[in-house]
Amino acid sequence: MALLQVEHISKSFGTHRVLSDVSFALSGGQALAVLGSNGAGKTTLLRIVNRILAPDSGQVLFDGHPLVQQDLEQIGYLPEERGLYRNMRAGEQVCYLARLKGLAKSDADMKAHDWFARLGAESWWDRPVSRLSKGMQQKVQFIASVVHSPRLLILDEPFSGFDADNAEMLRREIVRLKAAGTAILLSTHNLQAANDLCDNTLQL
Repeated sequence: MALLQVEHISKSFGTHRVLSDVSFALSGGQALAVLGSNGAGKTTLLRIVNRILAPDSGQVLFDGHPLVQQDLEQIGYLPEERGLYRNMRAGEQVCYLARLKGLAKSDADMKAHDWFARLGAESWWDRPVSRLSKGMQQKVQFIASVVHSPRLLILDEPFSGFDADNAEMLRREIVRLKAAGTAILLSTHNLQAANDLCDNTLQL
């Protein structure tokens, strides 16, 4: 059974139809690239899968049942428009977001420290987000999207704003997570990344 099933999703804003009868399935250990020009509905689709928006018609199934709020604890989401609390320290913020995903305080702290160490970011732990460069903030936001070990990871233009070294780091981590069984739903303008990372593509 597929972990994620999107069945006949349509969505309009006013008289503008953004998505029309979109369907796909995604299993653990698979990656799907969502492709399309600006305004094609890529971000709208990802927001529907993450319950930020509701579809006009169709349904999203997670692990065989209609997607509900509790399922979000098993989903990680890296939005295109990054949003961190600028006055919080980086480590504190990741732990806070991990607890919102259902982790106990001790588990959130341990997993966050593990991720900061993995990405060479230990020295950022106590820095306020406002004192981090844009690239550092991007990396912290990525950690926040994966720290709770999601079964489904949704990435909206994940390479945007990253320099070449950090983009390669992110690519390696996506490959590693996919190999470990995480389902990856990826929106990107980077066709090379889509070809390298994904098993299938969905053209909107």
